[in-house]
Amino acid sequence: METKSIMIVGVGGQGSLLASRILGTVLLEQGFDVKVSEVHGMSQRGGSVITYVKYGDKVYSPVIEKGEADAVISFELLEAARCLPYLKKGGNLITSTQQIDPMPVVTGAAEYPDDLKDQIKAAGAELVAVDALSLAEQAGSAKASNVVLMGVLAARTDFPEEAWQQAIEKCVPAKFLELNKKAFELGKNA
Repeated sequence: METKSIMIVGVGGQGSLLASRILGTVLLEQGFDVKVSEVHGMSQRGGSVITYVKYGDKVYSPVIEKGEADAVISFELLEAARCLPYLKKGGNLITSTQQIDPMPVVTGAAEYPDDLKDQIKAAGAELVAVDALSLAEQAGSAKASNVVLMGVLAARTDFPEEAWQQAIEKCVPAKFLELNKKAFELGKNA
């Protein structure tokens, strides 16, 4: 199998690292060689966090170059737009519609763009935009947006449902397990 590449992007504190662990666990259980690499910006201060996930028969490097990602999973709309150059033509971009103002917007030096979904579609991406925050709140916690998006991804893959459920059980602390399973189901059905 040729190597596939998925980028998971968001803002510090949104749970992109947990999402990458869940995805990596699913891929390992399917027998793939998997490499995961985390790139942190000013994550403690709301900066960008990017995780590269590559899988296939043999993967030598986790780094994803521009134009190489088969999919981008984004927890925030502006982060989705920022990572567009990494997406292959016709690649899948799954994003939450949540908008988190970056520091230039907070300080008034810039405005949050209002046409990001149109820009993403115009770039040739297959866009799936979901209100992951509302679904996570429906599951019981806004912090479960990451697992909602894993559910959205799961609905668009051939990996078995039980692999996703087992990965969630391995990666999520027991006291948050039921909430995250509900978030996953809501995302899968979105």
